[in-house]
Amino acid sequence: MALKEHLREARNRLFKSAVAVILATVAGFFVYDPVLRALAAPIIAINEQEGRTASLNFDSAASPFDLLIQVSVFLGLVISSPVWLYQLWAFITPGLKTKERRIALAFIAVAFPLFLAGIALAWSILPNAVRVLTEFTPEDFSNYISVSVYFTFVLRLMLAFGIAFLLPVVLVGLNLVGLVSGRQILKAWRITVFLVCLFAAMAAPGGDALSMFYLAVPLLLLFFVAIGLCLLNDKRRARRTAAREAAVEATADTASPLDAI
Repeated sequence: MALKEHLREARNRLFKSAVAVILATVAGFFVYDPVLRALAAPIIAINEQEGRTASLNFDSAASPFDLLIQVSVFLGLVISSPVWLYQLWAFITPGLKTKERRIALAFIAVAFPLFLAGIALAWSILPNAVRVLTEFTPEDFSNYISVSVYFTFVLRLMLAFGIAFLLPVVLVGLNLVGLVSGRQILKAWRITVFLVCLFAAMAAPGGDALSMFYLAVPLLLLFFVAIGLCLLNDKRRARRTAAREAAVEATADTASPLDAI
C-alpha cells in the first residue's frame, strides 16, 4: 500500500482500539466498587483478624476521583486487550509472510492467557505480601496508608507479574524467527535461573522468601518449557534443512550431462 493508505489503515486500527478501551473503561467504572473492595481486603483483614490498626486514607479532595479513573482505565486496558492486540496484529499482518503471520497470531493467542495468569498469581499473593510488609510496623504504631500509594503498588505488582509471564513467549518467538537457538539458551541455564530469581526477588513485594518463590517457580517452569519448545523447533528446522539439501543433491545427481543436450 501507499504511505497514505498505511496512515489511513493505522488511523482506523487506532480508532477501533480506542473505542474498545473506552467501552471497557466504562465497564470498569461499573465494577469499580467490588474491585476496590477486593483489592483493599488485605488491609481490612489486618484489622479484623490480627487486631492491628491499618487503614486506607485519601490525602486530598480529588484523590477519590483520581483513583476511580486510574482503576477504571486499568480495568479497561485489561478487558479490551484482546481487541487492541488483534488490531495490532491485523495492522502488521499485510507486511508479513504466511509463516510470520502464524507466529504473530500464536503469540497473541498465548500471550493474553499468560498475562491474565500473571495477574491472577499477583492477586493470590497480595494478602500475604501486605500482611508481611505491615508486620514491620513497630509496636504502638499504626498504618495509615495513602490510597493512591497503595493502589499504585498493587497495580504495578500485577503488571510486573503479567509482563513476567510474557517473557518465555518472547523467547519462543525469537527462536521461531531464527534469532536465537535452543542450545544457546540451554547453555546459559544457570544464568537464566539466577536472573529469574533476581527478578522475582525484586518484583515480589513480600519481605519473605515465600513471595519470591510464588513468582520464581512458575517463571522457571515456563522458561524450561520454552527451552524445550525451542529445542523441538531447532530439530524440526534441522530436519527440514537436511531434507532440502538432500533434494538438491538428488536433483544435481540426476541432471542431464551437457553432451546429451
